[in-house]
Formats: sequence, structure tokens, C-alpha cells
Amino acid sequence: MARTDDDTWNPTSVEATATLAATARAVATKRGLISDPFADPLVRAVGIDFFTRLADGELDIADLGDDFVFGTMTDLLAVRTRFFDGFCADAGIAGIGQVVILASGLDARPYRLWWPPGTTVYELDKPDVIEFKTQTLRSLGAAPTANRRAVGVDLRQDWPAALRRVGFDASRPSAWIAEGLLIGLLPPDAQDRLLDNITALSAAGSRFAADHGASQAQAGYDPALAARWRQHGLGIDMSKLTFPGEHNDVAEYLAGHGWETVDTTLADVCGITGLPGLWRGQRADAPVASSYVTAVRVGQARNARGR
Repeated sequence: MARTDDDTWNPTSVEATATLAATARAVATKRGLISDPFADPLVRAVGIDFFTRLADGELDIADLGDDFVFGTMTDLLAVRTRFFDGFCADAGIAGIGQVVILASGLDARPYRLWWPPGTTVYELDKPDVIEFKTQTLRSLGAAPTANRRAVGVDLRQDWPAALRRVGFDASRPSAWIAEGLLIGLLPPDAQDRLLDNITALSAAGSRFAADHGASQAQAGYDPALAARWRQHGLGIDMSKLTFPGEHNDVAEYLAGHGWETVDTTLADVCGITGLPGLWRGQRADAPVASSYVTAVRVGQARNARGR
């Protein structure tokens, strides 16, 4: 059944896609592609057997067959992780002291990255995801490396008001991350509203980064792919993850609303992040975005401190 604007389905539920991405990061960490020490324990805490066996190495990706999508996902999510980690580092070097991570899922950037003193990182996601991640990391004795402020809210609702309530200051430059979100996981009008709200909340010199563009997740999947997932005990139908309808190109939309944008192909991002060997041509069934956009809010003040 197709998704609707007012449905209650959770695209970043702990039980499904957030755990899928965390499992890919856990495997990529074991392969030395990235460093995410919290991915494996978070996957274990979720408790889905298939994901746990993959994260533990008990089930090897090679055992799943050459046509299994997870092998490609591991490579490309490692690239994606490096890209956004680098974006955060660059924002910190530029003096930006508040970072907003939209649909943060089970990634633990406020815990696993080094942040300049005084940095505040806001994490936004559905309340159940925020609560699960917060409690699990607390049970592990993990401490944030930044001033973490977690906001449990549906991004189709009034998330700007929720963000302001926990201290976000729209008069200061900010850095925004929309990772794995703008590939159809919001209705077309909600995606535009999200970008409009980000623009309204962004002082001159603010930065934005997202992966976006044509993806098989948005285009739909061959039923055979869902059948392959089910063979390994995973009942996720990727064709039901996204909203139908024509979505505006993110880079073009931002460029028309006061941002200077740079759009980069996935192949080039593999090279930029130091993992060019992982690019072997985008798989037809890989649920990844085809482009990455970075943007800077235009205004009289062009640097992070507004001078």
C-alpha cells in the first residue's frame, strides 16, 4: 500500500531502516572503512537476529550471494558516513557552533566525533528512535563529546518549534545534515517545507549537506528484491519505504531560495572521501542517493561568525 501524508508509518523505525544502516556501519567499521564503535552495540540492542549475525560476522555478506543488496549498501553507506563526518569537521573548523542532524536514526555522531568546545548538536528523529538510542548509549556508559540536545519529533510536524524550545538560536550560523532522508522518505510538499524551514532558520554563513536525487528506493523495487530479503529472515519491502509523487531536485530548490550550492555525483563522492575503490557503478537495487549537495546560506555575512 502506498504511503500517505498523514500515515503513522515510521521510515526510521528502530526495527527497520535505522537498524539496516547501523548494521552497514558496523560491518564497515570491522572492515576498517569507517570508525563507529557504537554501531555494533546498538544493533545488538535492537535484537533482530539477521542484523545481529551480520554485525557480528557470523553471517558473511559473501554468503548472501552476489546479487544481495547489502554488500553494496555497506560500501556506499561507508562513503556516506565519511562524507557527513567530514562535513561536520569542516563546519567545526569554520567556527559553526550549532549542528542539526535531521532524521538522525541510530548514528551516534554526538558521541563518536570530536567537536570543538562549546558545540551544540541537535538530533531530531521520531520519539521512539531518540528514546531507544539515548537509553542504549546511556546503558553503555557512553558520554556525548558535544552538548547533545535530542528532540523526538516527526519531521512532518512542527519540528522548528520543538527545536527552538531546546535552545536553537536562528540568529547564529548553523550546520544542517539531512542524511538518507531526501530520497522520497517525505511527501513532496513536506520535503519542500523541510527545506523552507531550514532556510528560515539559517543565518548567513549557515551550511547544509544532504544526499539526494534519483534512487531505487524512490522509484520502487522489483518484488524479487523483497523476496531475497525474506529468504534471510528480513521482512522489509523497500517499495513501501517512500512517498509517491514528483520531488523537487534538492540542489536546484536550495539554489532558488538563497543558498549557494555544489552538487556532487556519488562516484565523485567516493573519491572525495578517500574510497574510490568502492565505486563499481551504482547497483540497480541499491537504496542510495545518486548525488550529494552542500550549500552555504547567502547573505552579507559570509563566514560562520557573521562578520
